[in-house]
Amino acid sequence: MPLPSADELVERSHVVALPLVTRFRGITVREAVLLEGPEGWSEFSPFVEYADPEASSWLAAAVEDGWSRGPEPLRDFVPVNATVPAVHADEVPAVLARYDGTTTVKVKVAERGQSLSDDVARVAAVRAALGDGGMIRVDANGGWAVDEAVAALRALEPFGLQYAEQPCAGVDELAALRVRLDGRVAVAADESIRRAADPERVVAAGAADVIVIKAQPLGGARRAIALVERLGLPAVVSSAIDTSVGLSLGARLAAALPGQQLACGLGTASLLAADVTADPLRARGGAVAVRRVVPDAELLARHAAAPERTRWWRERLRRCAGLLAARTDVG
Repeated sequence: MPLPSADELVERSHVVALPLVTRFRGITVREAVLLEGPEGWSEFSPFVEYADPEASSWLAAAVEDGWSRGPEPLRDFVPVNATVPAVHADEVPAVLARYDGTTTVKVKVAERGQSLSDDVARVAAVRAALGDGGMIRVDANGGWAVDEAVAALRALEPFGLQYAEQPCAGVDELAALRVRLDGRVAVAADESIRRAADPERVVAAGAADVIVIKAQPLGGARRAIALVERLGLPAVVSSAIDTSVGLSLGARLAAALPGQQLACGLGTASLLAADVTADPLRARGGAVAVRRVVPDAELLARHAAAPERTRWWRERLRRCAGLLAARTDVG
């Protein structure tokens, strides 16, 4: 696939700034670059703190999605989980009310400035809202040391955990934790997959029961599918607080995975107070539709980023395009 030039990417770019319903991952506004490619709209939205070499993989995904036809989907809908940020327990019902029909919930834990008692209260509130039948996952984003993770997961285990996502930062720590948990709580690897130079280490070290994959950080749907096939573990497709355009790529990736059964983390449009389409890709009946999303021109204009932020993103887009052109593993 010929790579578009930096000039073409900038010409086709629209930079948006979307407010969030509540603080999530330390931000209250999500910025993204939307690209109008010949095959459809795509998204480039690496977090601002990510260096250009890492961000260039996100651009590879956007180029693949907008300039080529992706893998053929095997289903029309994919089940999704609700996501509960590190809010006070009293706020949990209002967060869950934004998701229609979801019976799996991912709960953020190990937030800086909070305590284990805050995590326990939040997860307890989710269990109370779900009842006995729903699934609960917790996501620590690598925030615990092994001993802390053991103590925390023992405290949270009575609420019935489907798995703990990235409870510790490193692969060796995840492997040690799995041994100490002795199967009582499953471990899912996220950052150890999408931010690792060698994601196969997770399997070699016996560090996870489940892998979490995201299309943008992994360089696109085709690369993500190939990685799932190599690792041979159950996979959950997730998002990075994408707009509905980015979520569309995630849904199409999940729909192309054979045997996909676990609920995906693709319901995060419900965390946005605004989106780029009047028909956002939100959960309905616990699932999202597998479809491309076309932004509304009026919403692109309404939520256009400030001029200085637009310049910042377009300069970043040019730098990453240069890095992408120099790579031998794309195009």
